[in-house]
Amino acid sequence: MLVVETIAKIRRAYFSLGKSIKEICRDLRVSRKVVRKVIRSNATEFHYERSTQPLPKIGPWRERLDSLLLENQGKPARERLTLVRLFEELSAFGYSGSYAAVRRYALVWRKEHGAALTQAYVPLTFAPGEAYQFDWSHEIVVMDGVTTTVKVAHVRLCHSRMMFVRAYPRETQEMVFDAHERAFAFFRGACGRGVYDNMKTAVETIFVGKDRQYNRRFLQMCSHHLVEPVACTPASGWEKGQVENQVGLVRERFFTPRLRFKSYDELNAWLLDKCLAWAKAHAHPERPERTIWEVFEEERPQLIPYRGRFDGFHAVPASVSKTCLVRFDNNKYSVSASAICRPVEIHAYADRVVIRQDGRIVAQHPRCYGRGATIYDPWHYVPVLARKPGALRNGRRSRTGCCRRRWTGYGASSPGPTTAIGRWSKSSPRC
Repeated sequence: MLVVETIAKIRRAYFSLGKSIKEICRDLRVSRKVVRKVIRSNATEFHYERSTQPLPKIGPWRERLDSLLLENQGKPARERLTLVRLFEELSAFGYSGSYAAVRRYALVWRKEHGAALTQAYVPLTFAPGEAYQFDWSHEIVVMDGVTTTVKVAHVRLCHSRMMFVRAYPRETQEMVFDAHERAFAFFRGACGRGVYDNMKTAVETIFVGKDRQYNRRFLQMCSHHLVEPVACTPASGWEKGQVENQVGLVRERFFTPRLRFKSYDELNAWLLDKCLAWAKAHAHPERPERTIWEVFEEERPQLIPYRGRFDGFHAVPASVSKTCLVRFDNNKYSVSASAICRPVEIHAYADRVVIRQDGRIVAQHPRCYGRGATIYDPWHYVPVLARKPGALRNGRRSRTGCCRRRWTGYGASSPGPTTAIGRWSKSSPRC
């Protein structure tokens, strides 16, 4: 069956590199039928079920092996055990794996815990449209009068040094998707390669060397934009040094002194203006006769054209209560009365929450990042009020600050549901 990595390679080879179907079949050893299916469907995944899931032998014994290696390193050189002896001791505890696995793990462990050596670095250069780097930082601002720690997404084009900065309440996967979408729309394209650290929203498992098991949704996003993800070595920030330097620059130049804004929209609009002003006012480090903006304008035609918005959401199953409410992220959201007592799927985006049931949308709300709030849409309760008009007298839809509308009219004293006179009007503030 096709995996998302193979689908991504086929899409990049056909749409980005311009290879023919015959070349793709020969390079990836897949059939023409498979290649045509991927190209024509424009899908980034095909569902399949795996019968067995292999598990690494050394995983359950990692802590025991770490303690043996640490104890062995603290001994004098003449008293240290060889890796064969350590393998035999680990086997005595019940380890059933091979010696080769222990040896590979021990070599990596020694490099990470060895004596600190003077490190030398090689200057890196990137072709136009070759790569971008992504990272997060935490900054402190005063948001609507409250001191708040915001999570700032940084995207930097490696060739032109053009930056994109956007603030979010959290670092969840839907925020990662939204940051990429807005950055690629701003750049009007993407690069062929994206450099990341091993953030949990992208990397699920770290293997030896550069091998990674990426999150499926993250791979779908990269496949949609024809980007090849590359993860850095753990604790090796110099492998994405440009964006690391950008974090310090933005913190010093943009977030000092402490910023004060009423909303994230105002903050992000201000940050975008600052990015543009910085690029137009500062010279490129490798081409000092030109500004960063001028080099970016030259690089823009070499970018992979923006392919439209990726449906970047985080899916969570949930159930609907008899009061037409669904709990998500420590808040409650109302849904259509027709969806009660049945399971639904919540699609959480960075700025909104969409609730689906059997493929149809039963609710859509602006996302609330507080705790314990209840977000109502009074139109969801119209079918209930038609049967129970007396609920208008003490219904919570007009007694909470998170209600988006309130009913104005004769209320429960109206003659009946078909003759009740009134209307829904906006009155209460949103979360």
